[in-house]
Amino acid sequence: MKIFQGNIASPLGFSADGLHAGFKKRKLDFGWLVSERPASVAGVYTTNKVVAAPLVVTRSAIEEHGQMQAVVVNSGVANSCTGSQGLADAYSMQRQAAEKLKLEPHLVGVASTGVIGDLLPMDKLEKGLEKIVINGNADDFAQAILTTDTITKTVAAKEMFGSDEVTMAGVAKGSGMIHPNMATMLAFITCDANISSQTLQLALRQNVETTFNQITIDGDTSTNDMVLVLANGCSGNQEILPETAEFEKFSQMLSAVMTDLAKKIAKDGEGATKLIEVQVVNAPGSKTARMLAKSVVGSSLVKTAVFGEDPNWGRILAAIGYAGADITVDKVDIYLGPIPVLLSSNPVAFDDEEMQDIMQDDELVIKVDLHNGNSKGTAWGCDLSYDYVKINALYRT
Repeated sequence: MKIFQGNIASPLGFSADGLHAGFKKRKLDFGWLVSERPASVAGVYTTNKVVAAPLVVTRSAIEEHGQMQAVVVNSGVANSCTGSQGLADAYSMQRQAAEKLKLEPHLVGVASTGVIGDLLPMDKLEKGLEKIVINGNADDFAQAILTTDTITKTVAAKEMFGSDEVTMAGVAKGSGMIHPNMATMLAFITCDANISSQTLQLALRQNVETTFNQITIDGDTSTNDMVLVLANGCSGNQEILPETAEFEKFSQMLSAVMTDLAKKIAKDGEGATKLIEVQVVNAPGSKTARMLAKSVVGSSLVKTAVFGEDPNWGRILAAIGYAGADITVDKVDIYLGPIPVLLSSNPVAFDDEEMQDIMQDDELVIKVDLHNGNSKGTAWGCDLSYDYVKINALYRT
């Protein structure tokens, strides 16, 4: 598999664009993604009991029809907690986009992200729809879906399936409210592989637990998060079927794309200065390992210690202890980068200058060895800085 510099329209048969429609004051805030033919589609959605109107509309279309050909997205206004009017506006967004693109409404997905509680300004939506151009600037799509993000998040990959080259690309937004399962996060993945919606959904569900569901920024779960994967079959490969070597190859490709996007979201956490990767190894089960890794990376005390460049391993051990896992903690090893700070649950002396060099890096790997099985799990997050409070205190102003 080859990772390369591409965009969401890199796979055959896809185009995308983004523009400023007025949902935000100046920045790009409206984007669309279109396939030249109906595509197989898979999706996973927020676990919050409060579900935003666009999610209701998109999920319903996928569950009832199992295909999608276009997705339209606005940023700046979430259209969440907006009652019956918000739901009607989301359906109107879907219908108007379908009319503009000359598609059936059920082939159009809609997504929104931004401030909760505000109604969607339909005049600005119509302004954005009037400007839709097929084969526009796909890099602008990545920009148009952002809210408090500081960078765009894209990845593209190629892989051979028989004699046919399959391309997959992903784009995501997410910076805050990222926990415990995907929150205030949108991710769109395109692919030109020939694969059914059912098989695509299987691959997505297999990989979401170890990728997007293993990132945490601040402990809050939003109402709008969603991951959509579209595969339009334009590469002409033989259909990828479950329980085959080709499916495993496809699943690994999807995992690589999702992992890349997940790490970019974690690194771009609101106010973040460092990416934290927690690796738990030799655990009694993979679910336990993932749970422990996420407990550590989600600990506010661990996150603030990393921000302050303080090698306070006691906070890491405490986060392991309160995670709720059935484990023994009498033979735990903890490493900060390559430096051991705890071996067999006993403190280890370390060189302060060497440790300071490790703690000053913008990426820190924390490794926890339980010596209690052979499973492993990884989670990603970021430090907790002064700017996080400032960004979220002034979000509406």
